[in-house]
Amino acid sequence: MENVKKTFEKLANEFDELIIKLIPHYNEMLEALALSIPYEKTESIKVMDLGCGTGTVSKMIREQYPNAIFSCVDLAENMIEMAKIKLGNDRVTYKLKDFYHLMFDQNYDVIISSLALHHLLTDNDKKDFYFKIYNNLAHNGVFFNADIVLGANDKLESRYLHKWKEFMYKNVSVDEVDNKVIPRHNDEDHPSRLTDQLNWLLEIGFVDVDVIWKYYNFAVYGGFKP
Repeated sequence: MENVKKTFEKLANEFDELIIKLIPHYNEMLEALALSIPYEKTESIKVMDLGCGTGTVSKMIREQYPNAIFSCVDLAENMIEMAKIKLGNDRVTYKLKDFYHLMFDQNYDVIISSLALHHLLTDNDKKDFYFKIYNNLAHNGVFFNADIVLGANDKLESRYLHKWKEFMYKNVSVDEVDNKVIPRHNDEDHPSRLTDQLNWLLEIGFVDVDVIWKYYNFAVYGGFKP
């Protein structure tokens, strides 16, 4: 996690410009997540944003739910500073923590994450964290995650990687992709199979688990706490 922290501290100032060059349909993916929240627009829902980055997803949700109360978590101080520029401090609190040391202090109506939970090292780490999320959701609360995922088999995963590189080659140099982005991905990212993660959510107790959006190795998925 220390390597991940260093990467995001370094990239914070250019993150918003860079991410749309590296992640296919980035804005569409986050909009799919934000639009899946099933509350009345006037409600003062409590939202936790895990790995808030520069605050893009929380900003989208605030535009739909102006009375929402946010708790934004990130391990990189520079990312949180960028999020403060977008979100300010009104009805928003910030926590500088990585997921391994995060303590939930209340129950939330909505827990979301985007391009962050794949940094958890192992499948067991992810399952344990999903269980923690479930335990800290309010009754009828929702959890949605937008993240990089693995294909169900090696052939699919090879196709996913090919399509991802194909997208990035259109926006940044081949050298940047092959000698920086992909090696960093191999070193710092630990995605799991989407099918496995859906099963974990069901085993934990989530209901109405669904895939909201998917493009090869990127997906938005989650479920409801009954």
